[in-house]
Amino acid sequence: MEITQITSWTAIVLIAGIAGIMVVRDKLKSITALSVVLINAVLTSIPAILALTVAPQTGSFAMPHLLSNIVVRIDSLSAWFILIINFTSINGALYGNGYMKAYSELKTNREIHWIFYVIFHISMVWVCMFENGLAFIISWELMSLSSLMLVIFEFQKKNTLKAGINYMVQMHLSVIFLTIGFIWLNIKTGSFDFSALSQLPLAKHSVWIFILLFFGFAIKAGFIPFHTWLPHAHPAAPSHVSGVMSGVIVKLGIYGIFRIIMNLRYDWLLFGEIVLSLSVLTAVYGIANAAVKRDFKGMLAFCTIENIGIIGIGIGLGLMGIGSDNQILAVLGFSGALLHTFNHSLFKSLLFFGAGSVYQQTHTRNIEHLGGLIKKMPQTAALFLVGAIAIGGLPPFNGFISEFIIYSGLFKGLSGFPGISQVVLLILTIAGLALIGGISVLTFTKTFGVIFLGNPRTRLHHEPAETPFIMLLPQYLIVAAMLSVAFFPQFYFNYASKIVASSFHLGNNPLDESPIADNLKYIGLISMVFIGIFILVFGLRWLIVRKRTAILYETWGCGYVAPVVKAQYTGRSFARQFGSLFDFIVRIRKNHKKTQKTELYPEKRTFSTYYSDILEKYVIIPLARRSTFLLNYFQFIQNGQIQSYVIYGLFFIMLIFLGTVLKIIT
Repeated sequence: MEITQITSWTAIVLIAGIAGIMVVRDKLKSITALSVVLINAVLTSIPAILALTVAPQTGSFAMPHLLSNIVVRIDSLSAWFILIINFTSINGALYGNGYMKAYSELKTNREIHWIFYVIFHISMVWVCMFENGLAFIISWELMSLSSLMLVIFEFQKKNTLKAGINYMVQMHLSVIFLTIGFIWLNIKTGSFDFSALSQLPLAKHSVWIFILLFFGFAIKAGFIPFHTWLPHAHPAAPSHVSGVMSGVIVKLGIYGIFRIIMNLRYDWLLFGEIVLSLSVLTAVYGIANAAVKRDFKGMLAFCTIENIGIIGIGIGLGLMGIGSDNQILAVLGFSGALLHTFNHSLFKSLLFFGAGSVYQQTHTRNIEHLGGLIKKMPQTAALFLVGAIAIGGLPPFNGFISEFIIYSGLFKGLSGFPGISQVVLLILTIAGLALIGGISVLTFTKTFGVIFLGNPRTRLHHEPAETPFIMLLPQYLIVAAMLSVAFFPQFYFNYASKIVASSFHLGNNPLDESPIADNLKYIGLISMVFIGIFILVFGLRWLIVRKRTAILYETWGCGYVAPVVKAQYTGRSFARQFGSLFDFIVRIRKNHKKTQKTELYPEKRTFSTYYSDILEKYVIIPLARRSTFLLNYFQFIQNGQIQSYVIYGLFFIMLIFLGTVLKIIT
């Protein structure tokens, strides 16, 4: 089956699936949606696998009166992202089958949700398939609108609608940048295709096309200062949607950036330095804010920003490698970025699914209200711990592999640049990446410890229990994929390096003579042995003690015989010193009334603290207010009078006519 036929079949399956979701009984809607996602995932994974292993899959078709010669192409880069999208979307649909049962009374919401979920999935795949810029933007807009509808699932809540509007505005700002960039590209080259970027004349004004496209993709990816939609959208969305959005949709911004830099012909070294610097700042800013967050879904959203920064470090390093004609550096940087894209889609969706299970059982996202859940939800706790270790970049899980590759590239670059400025930048990047890893460990030690260890900090409305198997199954599938990367890193790295070599025309793999592949093989072997010993030890322990009666004792209280729940560490107390140290990034605000010296018997007082996103508070919100103030002067245009709108149309037609006559418009 040709790629164009597969594209047509995905549209047919989508339409049939939407009709099926609308007509089947309520209990079967989620199963129908899962079936549609599975079928389209299989249809699109076949050419993706062929593109990775054999050759790119290319075809074209025309839409009469709309678009002509729409090129559909799956190369190795597209294939990498399509496979990530399909795997994450299937797991999201599986998890959502169990998660959405708690909303059985919202039948209309559920039906709309599953319709837009199947649209969301295939639109993301189409984004990776279309070479034509106009078809790409249509798919991009379809993806943005469908994800918006998923975010505002509980549209009855004011905060959810607010988050949805924020998301919609920023996504359409992204579309504006992309649309202007592609129109400008067409004016310069006569084509809307991505490949036309390589045909741009070597002139300074052509650089602005790359900048416009980069801004459009950076908003979707979540680089600072374009990150402010993530901390609002992720907590508002259902957890399986948050997992897919964090695991996949932000990566399509990374996909777009890869597409434009593949055709970049300007100062690679300068672009690499800019991207590297921006990425380090993004990663540090993201994890610093995550460390002090008490909303665990908001914390995971900021961790997404951090990991986008890590991926960006790899991209910047690769650009600098090409700019300095150092192919090994380019492969290490770009391959590390691609592999971390895959790894992050795994452990971040795992963490969001675990967070969703906790939220569904406790009905709170505030970690200060939780505690001791490991006794009630042992499987969820174990799975969340695996994700926490992986996202911290610690062995023996997959996060360590991609970060090891990026570290290897950074250290390799220290001896690969003659200029002192590049060496200093790489040293600062290494220090920044080490700092990011340390703060990440702090963040997830706090989160896991406060949520799952200790005793409950508040009385919940009902007793938490382990989630159903349908919600645990996708998490186990994700862990299996994570372990495959940890045990066989050379397999994944081999494909990632081949993608880089073919995308950037590097010829033969420059890593054939590098020890990095052997190092990865040994790391995988050590990880396998470590996990094997761990399973063996705990398996033997279980066999020995399984028939013994378990007796629970109170934890020794160091001689204190009247322990209280409030004496436990809180998330705030755990991160207090860090918050004070990084006050220039994470501003703390306190709400309390000070005790006066004249008050001999002070009254009862309340004390609360909160952290704010300084870029959002001091940059984005003031800009939005000034823009609103300026646009209010043009409200007279939208006056509700049809006669005025007709005059606007006639005026526009006259402008076009005069522009054509005077040859201003050709």
